[in-house]
Amino acid sequence: MSAPKSHHLVYGTLKDYLTGEELIDTDDERIRQHISILLVEERGFAKENLIPRLTIETLFAQSFVTSKIDLTILHNNKQVLILRYGPGSLVSRERSAIAAARVLNPDYQIPFAVVTNGKDAELLDTRSGKILGYGLESIPCCDTLRTLADNAVFSAPLTGIKKERELRILNAFDVERCCL
Repeated sequence: MSAPKSHHLVYGTLKDYLTGEELIDTDDERIRQHISILLVEERGFAKENLIPRLTIETLFAQSFVTSKIDLTILHNNKQVLILRYGPGSLVSRERSAIAAARVLNPDYQIPFAVVTNGKDAELLDTRSGKILGYGLESIPCCDTLRTLADNAVFSAPLTGIKKERELRILNAFDVERCCL
């Protein structure tokens, strides 16, 4: 476990709810853990269908960025939804979540994304970019996501300039900035 390059208050370490891995204990990580608990204990997802901490790496204009996908949800062994957490405004996170869902999987575009700040959330259709639901209750339960996934279009993976455009969006939105 590497020390975070951060200005966040560090409380020590905590045990990841999904994997048991030891993580740096911050306010943000506590919210991520709460979201995992919500998905398993209240929304009915099996732990093995929640993949934490996937990443997408980009390098544009001498700016190397690692974009974090907080959770990826599987249905029938297929990635169907990504969830990205970040404090503050949700609207500023919508486009980067859509970009991440469009490029994370090399075989298809992931059809749904959730952006959340732990107190509010939005469910997004990543194909159209439309908001399908507002509020924490918009984070689908397992049965609802199963229905959504069974009726979703898993578009072919992006290539060429279209893929590069989405990667550039991720790079620009996720570059580390000090928020002091």
